[in-house]
Parts: sequence; C-alpha cells; structure tokens
Amino acid sequence: MRVKRWLLAFAFGAALLVAGGVTLLGGGAAGLLHRWVAWLAGPGAGPSSRIPAIVVGAVATVGGIAMMIFAAGAVIRSIVAALLPGAENHIAELVQRERQLGKGPRIVVVGGGTGLSTLLRGVKEFTSNVTAIVTVADDGGSSGRLRKEMGVLPPGDIRNCLVALADSEPLMARLFQYRFPEGDPTGLGGHTFGNLFIATMSAITGDFEQAVKESSRVLAVRGRVLPSTLEDVVLAAEFEGGAVVEGESTLSTCGAPIKRVFLKPRDPAALPEAVEAIAGAEAIVLGPGSLFTSVLPNLLVPGIAEAIRRSDALKVYVCNVMTEPGETDGFSASDHLKALFEHVGRGIVDVVVVNTGEVPPKLAERYRAEGAFPVAADSDALRALGVSVVEGDLISALDYARHDPDRLARAIIRLVVEARASARTARRERGRALRALS
Repeated sequence: MRVKRWLLAFAFGAALLVAGGVTLLGGGAAGLLHRWVAWLAGPGAGPSSRIPAIVVGAVATVGGIAMMIFAAGAVIRSIVAALLPGAENHIAELVQRERQLGKGPRIVVVGGGTGLSTLLRGVKEFTSNVTAIVTVADDGGSSGRLRKEMGVLPPGDIRNCLVALADSEPLMARLFQYRFPEGDPTGLGGHTFGNLFIATMSAITGDFEQAVKESSRVLAVRGRVLPSTLEDVVLAAEFEGGAVVEGESTLSTCGAPIKRVFLKPRDPAALPEAVEAIAGAEAIVLGPGSLFTSVLPNLLVPGIAEAIRRSDALKVYVCNVMTEPGETDGFSASDHLKALFEHVGRGIVDVVVVNTGEVPPKLAERYRAEGAFPVAADSDALRALGVSVVEGDLISALDYARHDPDRLARAIIRLVVEARASARTARRERGRALRALS
C-alpha cells in the first residue's frame, strides 16, 4: 500500500512544524535550525547570510504544515486504492460533481404531490441549492390516517420530495416508498414505510420539522424539504352553487366546479425557514401539481405568498400537462393562471411554462376515459395576463402523461441562466449611467 513512506513524511512534517513553532517563540530549537541553515549555506557564508529567526521559524512552520497535508492525502489515497480498486477516480469525480452542484442556482419550488417530485428529480442534477416548500393539507390515504391516529402533520407529499431529492442508494429510496399491502394483518395495510418513519421520528423528537431534517440525513437529500407551515391546517372549498366542503381528499368528488379554496385556520404562520429560502432564491417555481390541492394550499399561507411577492427572483409557474377530473375540468393554461391570481393576487408569476408536446393517442384515450384531457396552451391569453410564456415538448408519456424531469429541469435552468445574464447587463448599464453622471 506504500503507506509507510507517507507516514514517515507526515512525522517529519510534524517535527518541522514543532521546530518552526518553537523557533518563532524563541525556544531552544532556534539554534538548531540556524545551524542547519548555516550548514546549507556552506562554509564560505558570512554573517550577511544569517537569516532572521522569525523567517526560519515561519518557513519551517509552513513547510511542516504543507508536508503533513500532502502526506495525509497520500495515505488516504493509498488506503482507498487498496480497499476499493478503481474507486479513487470515482471519488474524485463525486467530489468535483458536488462542488459544481454547490455552485448551482438557488431555486425554491412550491407545491406537492407527484408533479413536484417530478421536477425535483430533474433539478437536483443541476444544483444542490434547491428547497422544496410542500403543502401539509393532505388528509387522504396513509397520510390522513397518521394525521388522525398520531396527530402528526401529513408526511406523504414531504416523503415523495425527500425521495426525489435523495442521493442515497436506490434500495433506501425504494424502502421509503414501500407500501404495505391492503389487508395486512398487522394493521399497516396502505401505509408506506417512509410515512411511518417520518411519523415515528416526529414522535421521538417531538418536532415535525426536526423529523423531516433527520429523514433528509438518512436519505442523503441533495437540497432541503420544508413544510409551508407547522400548523394543523384543513383545506376547504366553496363550489359553484354555494356548497362548502372540508378536506382535500373530498374536493374532487363533489361534481360541481370549484369557486374558491381556503384554509382553516385562515392565517396559519409560515415556516420561517421557508420564508428565508424564498427571500434568498434566484428562481421560485410554482408547480407542477394539482392547482387547488397542491399549489394553492401553500400560497394560501399568507407569509409564503407575501414572501414571493416581495422577492426579486424569477417567478415561474409550471402548468400541468393534463386537466384533473373534479378540479380543473375544461381548464386551459390561462384558466390555471387566472385561478392563481384570483386567490392570491398578482406579482407571483413572471413566466408560465406550458407543454406543447402531444400526448400519444392510446395514452390520451386512457385519460379521456377517466375524464382528463390535455391542458390547452393558450399562450396569447397568458400573455394578455401580463406574463411571458415558454412553450416546449416537455412531456414524458411512458405510462403516464406527465412532465419529463430532465426536459422540465432544463427549461427552468435555461430561464435562470437568461435571468442571470439580464441582471448582469442591467448592472453594467446602471454602472455606465452612474459614471456618466459623475
């Protein structure tokens, strides 16, 4: 393994460091170092060749530190090469990749459900400075049961985002997504392991936010996942005709168009870390995801909407590929944006990203049977609402009509890069104007 030579080099560096330090402090090693330097200078060296003690000590100290660092690195490389043949280059590549991702744009994504996790899978390949702000209004399925039985905030959407951002082994991600079969005699049927893990961690720590952070460490999450609020909120909806229903899971079953949605309590406090993330973001992305049950529940938290409105970041809304039965029946892209503005006002969207790719006929037929149709990309109507529009074939139509993670992420990153370039140009122009005035 050729470790001994580097251990000797490390020991020599340590001795040099100690001798240099003692010399700087005026100790007995000063004479020894001076005699050694004089010997190097040769027998003909006169008094003028004597080097001040502080210089000798400083050089010895710095040289010792450098030698120790170099030797320690060589020892580590030798051990890695012996235990994991071929892994040295792989580790170097990983380190370089993490550095590059750490320099990526600061992006905040807001939403929930499958749509948000799809975007996160793509974005994490371009930056590790990503924060997902996730709704906690879910009351159906495993999340709803845990919410009722254990009194914890619903972990389902947060779990999906954690897995999407995970940098751990695929087996760990599969473990978190494992769903116990219905009818399981243990009573765990329908629950996912990840939901149970987060709920249990919340019970142990007594803090849902801390439970999410600990789960992030387990999955080696690239970025952060934050709930929009820590309050126990319920999503309610008023329908055309005046009926009011409470509970996210019931909204799509009423058979009438949704007039508006709201939270109970109406003014939950936003998570401070979420507000800080928005304030420091270069880009804020709303969606993709269910308009009324994933995106709007976050924006109805007053502190979240206000933070987005105050931010100078690029604000992007990613419109869904398909309509959702019972929620957005017959909605075009501009109808989605109008609903956002009607609920939380303007100033939250600069750009709308819409899919113009075609859903394969067989897949479209399957969705049509369920009452879902492709969202019409009425770009002119969107521009009339005061936003820019980015069109593209963003669809991944393997088994479901959803956004392709890589295509969507590239579209977002391209917008961020363009915004950065525009900001630099604006700064240069301001600088020229100021110089012209002076």
